[in-house]
Amino acid sequence: MYWTPLAVIARAAEWLDDVDAKTVLDIGSGAGKFCVGSALASRARFVGLEHRASLVGAARKLARLFDVEERVMFVHAALDHDLVVEADALYLHNPFGENLFPASEQLDSNVELSDARYLRDVASVEHRLHNAAPGTHLLSYGGFGGAIPNSYQEVRVDSTLPSVLRMWQKRAQV
Repeated sequence: MYWTPLAVIARAAEWLDDVDAKTVLDIGSGAGKFCVGSALASRARFVGLEHRASLVGAARKLARLFDVEERVMFVHAALDHDLVVEADALYLHNPFGENLFPASEQLDSNVELSDARYLRDVASVEHRLHNAAPGTHLLSYGGFGGAIPNSYQEVRVDSTLPSVLRMWQKRAQV
């Protein structure tokens, strides 16, 4: 429930290259599988944002192991920090769902997990999407719990994967 399947990574990397994405922000990057795998299969740079220090450490080791450190960076921070990462694409794979799981299904108790945290994080992503520059792409696998602003147009869908992968593009302001 926490990992992006390799088939999804391959399709996302293909789509990111098709739209010439330069920098992709993976919110809730965990141990870095999406960022590292996508860096191996595409031309884009990747920034993984993760609130668990142990997973950031593991992700950095994974990037070194696969020799993609030049194009992959992992940041240890939570969304409620004023972190600014310039990106022309975002990737979301249900990054906040763990907040709603029973304790027995949560990865650990090393970070705040609560309904309130879930609502704050979802609102933060909605705000970021609303304020993103026209042309910004959003890839979503399994959703993120919030609403995609009306300013985004769905441009691709792959329902042949274990769950649906979707890509949106923010339209220019009219």
